[in-house]
Amino acid sequence: MTVVLVHGVPETDEVWDGLRACLRRDSVALRLPGFGSPRPEGFTSTKDEYVSWLEGQLRELDGPVDLVGHDWGALLVARVASRGVVDLRSWAVDVASVLDRDYIWHDAARLWQTPEAGEAWAAEALGNPLGIAGQLKAAGIADEHARAMGERFDATMASSILALYRSATPNPFAHWGAELTSVTSAPGLVLHPTRDPYDGGPASEVAATLGARFRPLEGLGHWWMLQDPGAGAAALEEFWANPKR
Repeated sequence: MTVVLVHGVPETDEVWDGLRACLRRDSVALRLPGFGSPRPEGFTSTKDEYVSWLEGQLRELDGPVDLVGHDWGALLVARVASRGVVDLRSWAVDVASVLDRDYIWHDAARLWQTPEAGEAWAAEALGNPLGIAGQLKAAGIADEHARAMGERFDATMASSILALYRSATPNPFAHWGAELTSVTSAPGLVLHPTRDPYDGGPASEVAATLGARFRPLEGLGHWWMLQDPGAGAAALEEFWANPKR
């Protein structure tokens, strides 16, 4: 079985490199359109376009696959799993709290969702790549990773971020909530890094709603796959060894 990994925002697929090195299985790390790769013609970077894109990528792989998502990648994975139109062996996500009915977006997201303010942020960030690295470092990423991610930030990524977040107001549940019920097509896992400031809500309750297992990652933060890739790989492989509910 192949492991398929989906990154978040503002990232590229390299965020998974350390974890992939710890896995004992073949893996594929997808790169979202606009995040270090071109956007297809006519692609406007909305959340539902990314869902359709991800489903298309999965159909091109020999399935069923074990699908893993982080940050926005997690939201896309949860949506794909709930739709049940592609063949999954299992699925795993973090930031499950973002899928809660009452979720309120974090400060940066609300900035990006605000017309003119989001564009002003993008212009300033594009004029100072070290500024993006500083923001990422302040959010908990080690300096070497923050600098590397900052160097990959460009105008296409900036516009993709704004469009993606603006397609998800007031929150993802408002658009997808009716279908975010117990997933019967494949077993799931909710990873919960206990020091993730973006996942401080009812992650365990969302896991129960989705019919997924709940697995805390003690002492790890939002970028757990960079902080301790071995621990993340171990949690995933434990799940994959016996994914059935």
